Amino acid sequence: MKDIMNLTRKVALGVAVGFFSNFAFAQTLQEGVANADSHKYAKAKTVFNEMIAKSPTAENYFYLGNSYLTQFEPNFEVAQENFNKGLAADKKSYLNKIGLASVKLGKGDKSAIAEIQNIVKESRDKDPEVLYRAAEALTIFGGAANADLAIDLLNRAVEKSQKGGTPAYYYYTLGDAYRLKLTNSPQVAGSAMTAYDKALPVAKNKASVYTRIGTLWMQAQQWQKAKESIDRAIAADPTYAPAYKAKAAYDIRYQQNALATQDLLNYAKYADEDPDTQLEISKLFFTNEDYGNSKLYLDKVFDKVNDPIKYKLRAYLLYADGDYAAAKASMDQFVAKAEKSRVQAADQGLLGLISAGLAQKETDEAKKTALNADSQQKIAIAKAAKDETMNWDLELVKIKGGGGINQAAVDAGPTTPEIEALKKQVATNPQDTDALFKLANAYQEAKNWNGAIQSWQKMSGLLPDWAPAYYSQGYSYQQAGNNELAKIAYEKFISTVKPADMAANKETLSYAYFAVAYLVKDSDPAKARSYAAKSVELNPGYQDAVNLNKSLNK
Repeated sequence: MKDIMNLTRKVALGVAVGFFSNFAFAQTLQEGVANADSHKYAKAKTVFNEMIAKSPTAENYFYLGNSYLTQFEPNFEVAQENFNKGLAADKKSYLNKIGLASVKLGKGDKSAIAEIQNIVKESRDKDPEVLYRAAEALTIFGGAANADLAIDLLNRAVEKSQKGGTPAYYYYTLGDAYRLKLTNSPQVAGSAMTAYDKALPVAKNKASVYTRIGTLWMQAQQWQKAKESIDRAIAADPTYAPAYKAKAAYDIRYQQNALATQDLLNYAKYADEDPDTQLEISKLFFTNEDYGNSKLYLDKVFDKVNDPIKYKLRAYLLYADGDYAAAKASMDQFVAKAEKSRVQAADQGLLGLISAGLAQKETDEAKKTALNADSQQKIAIAKAAKDETMNWDLELVKIKGGGGINQAAVDAGPTTPEIEALKKQVATNPQDTDALFKLANAYQEAKNWNGAIQSWQKMSGLLPDWAPAYYSQGYSYQQAGNNELAKIAYEKFISTVKPADMAANKETLSYAYFAVAYLVKDSDPAKARSYAAKSVELNPGYQDAVNLNKSLNK
């Protein structure tokens, strides 16, 4: 009896040790998953490396390798290296087999889809984690064509995991998979929302789920509901970085660039120092047209990351500065070093704009003709793909007018003590529209037209519905000699004035209609006649408009 009791105690202790080991593993794994979800990839990799140091199992190698696939720009080489180590530890490891198939799929090899299906079939649906990771690979790399397959696998993973407790990320990845279907169907959106709703009760960090709900509302263009969900996410966890990234997207949508900059600074604050994350932050600042911060973050990590995307981002920044030769050299490096599948239509469009910029300064007529032809061909590729990374036509207009306005061009223009004082005031509080208004006017008085244009553009970013900023941009562009952009700005002013404000803006509207009529009188006489007549109708005493109207109707 005593021996039996001792044996029972040993078995009980063995079971307890096994239970707590598994519990500790689950807790550590969840910590790594949570860090990756919070865009703390360096911390996630540290967790997974520590797991390997304690126990170099096939599963632990898979989780480390997978963290390199789920980061912003996948590192296929390091991921594959870890998956191979996992298979060396256990040649039957389904997770690592899926990992290697994911690498193939991520590189554009569609045969990997059938390979993933065969691995799942071989596993006989015994392990929900195998089902989940197969679906995750399809969700990340499979695109809309494989959304239904990912959804089926995720539903099976949820069903198999219920006995032990379904992790929240199974549910929210299911919601992400529904969103892959790229449809406006309310039923599909409803299925995604249902999956997110199921994640909420079991999610340790509700911010993760609220952020996804917010971006789903954004996809449905339900902007108020999107904002409410993102605010809930930040209230649930003020340190959850992806919520600020989502909020920045919301603010950029409403042209609230200063608010978006603050969101991105918060995102940078709460995401970690992983070089790939910092590179993503640089890209986000670029999207917000905050080129200074974009360059700052890119320079911090340029020599620390191997991803060729860094050359593309630098090319965009050099293009924005009007350094077309250096931009082309950087883009050429990207194209030479990147996988062919990563060279997108937008990249061809940028190369086309760079060729247009080089053509402007080329003195050899044969080379100029070749550059212009190359420009047209490559921009046509971007347009054919319906790519909207940049407004291709507007960028061409800017190039023909001497290029975009950068800070160096502004600083090279005239200044005054008033301008310098106001610059400091705006730098302290970029959202101070009163100071920005005064700065724009001070630049105009000093005839620093680049400074005036830049300041009025910032005003439009903060107050996109405030029409006078567009009129002032038009005036400043016209004074700077860029008539094409002046015309675009005047047209924007005309379209932005609300019906209720028409009476108060009649005189300014008359000037805008006259300006457009005058600028297009040779290229578009019909439009010129229409706009001149409208100018006279709004302000019959405006003699310049009266005279132009008469000359156009002779």
